[in-house]
Amino acid sequence: MSFEIRVVCTPADMVRISTALGNAFQTGLFRSAPSRDGQSRRLYVTADHLAPTLDLIEHERARTHPAYVGAPGQREEMDWLISQANEGRCDREWWLRRAALADRCHPDEQALYIARALITLDGADVTDHPRDYVREQYAAWARHQ
Repeated sequence: MSFEIRVVCTPADMVRISTALGNAFQTGLFRSAPSRDGQSRRLYVTADHLAPTLDLIEHERARTHPAYVGAPGQREEMDWLISQANEGRCDREWWLRRAALADRCHPDEQALYIARALITLDGADVTDHPRDYVREQYAAWARHQ
């Protein structure tokens, strides 16, 4: 279901605003008209919501995955990771918790990159679904805590 967006802005802001709207929505052609005050412009565009990307779908799947039930919150986990890194401790537990945090909080390549780092550290033979590997390993680790 599409909708119409109208923005009143200065001529200098038209490109920045149309770019931002194009990044946030699936947009049609922009139309422009002078505003009543003669100083501003009115931008009109027909828009629709962006289709969910695979990254966003995977992020939602990770965020609600049963492996993370009872996991520390983002801030608490980040504080632990920083304190351990400051003490020079970046062992497997550190990488596992870092990968799990990235899996829960980053819907992009960063989560995959850190998952692959854990897989390399473990010497695991995982080529498909590295984020699933992180979830499995985190769930196993959490059961023994």
